[in-house]
Amino acid sequence: MTEAARAAAADPAGTRLDGSVPRDANGVPHGQPVLDSLIALLDLERIEENIFRGVSPAESPVRVFGGQVAGQALVAAGRTVPRERQVHSLHAYFIRPGDPSVPIVYEVDRTRDGRSFTTRRVVAVQHGKTIFSLSASFQIDESGIDHAEPMPDVPAPETLPTYGEQVGDLVHQLGRAQPRPIDVRYVTDPPWVRRGKGPQEARSQVWMRADGVLPDDDLLHVCIAAFASDMTLLDAVLARHGVYWGLDNVNGASLDHAMWFHRPFRADEWLLYDCASPSASNARGLATGRFFSRDGQLVATVVQEGLLRVLD
Repeated sequence: MTEAARAAAADPAGTRLDGSVPRDANGVPHGQPVLDSLIALLDLERIEENIFRGVSPAESPVRVFGGQVAGQALVAAGRTVPRERQVHSLHAYFIRPGDPSVPIVYEVDRTRDGRSFTTRRVVAVQHGKTIFSLSASFQIDESGIDHAEPMPDVPAPETLPTYGEQVGDLVHQLGRAQPRPIDVRYVTDPPWVRRGKGPQEARSQVWMRADGVLPDDDLLHVCIAAFASDMTLLDAVLARHGVYWGLDNVNGASLDHAMWFHRPFRADEWLLYDCASPSASNARGLATGRFFSRDGQLVATVVQEGLLRVLD
């Protein structure tokens, strides 16, 4: 953990961000101080052997961001597993909206410790009720067959505008004025631009990375990726129908989320997030995502189904 992160741990909700923090084109805080607050947010308090407690940022919207609770739950699971075993998959359900005004308690069930694999189940609890559940599997390092699909041919992230430059004055209307620990650069046209052009291909591509330097902690890098994976995934579903949150009569929420981690990566280096939607029906949309490292390695795969209601 960096010195800045240790300081941020005294303020895990990030409420001390001040005028010295870098600002994006539309005035939203970003950079290392904001990332350090996210690191502190994922640094859960251990209150019993298998029980942890986390908080939400002061700038949270009405409900807890799904990527936050997924990242925190994975931290809780990982802290009960030997460090030499790396997470290779997670499967999660979003059960109730999280309340950002109160802490979240994470209860870990040590399901199995095998010779090669370790399995954990985590439930997140608020107000005496489960709001989220996660199962995660960890594995020792093993050799074996190896292949992967190639990375799509896309522009380099440095050639693309920042999120703040792209979203401009719509930042408040879209509800995206919170501090940004993740640097996001859209390869495809942003969904708020595409919505005026009618239905298009059900695809979204962005470059993303933690906006600063992360410690050399493999679990933290995976948890940051889990946090970021919930940010733009459902854009692919909405693009197909030419609608977007905050600008059209559409609302929704993540229902379930699964990730598979194929190869090592650093979340503070550029990752291409290539997302597509194969289907939407019955007020639900399915999206798949692939994370590629800058050198073209497929490092993770994501699948999520979201609740999507278009209102009259």
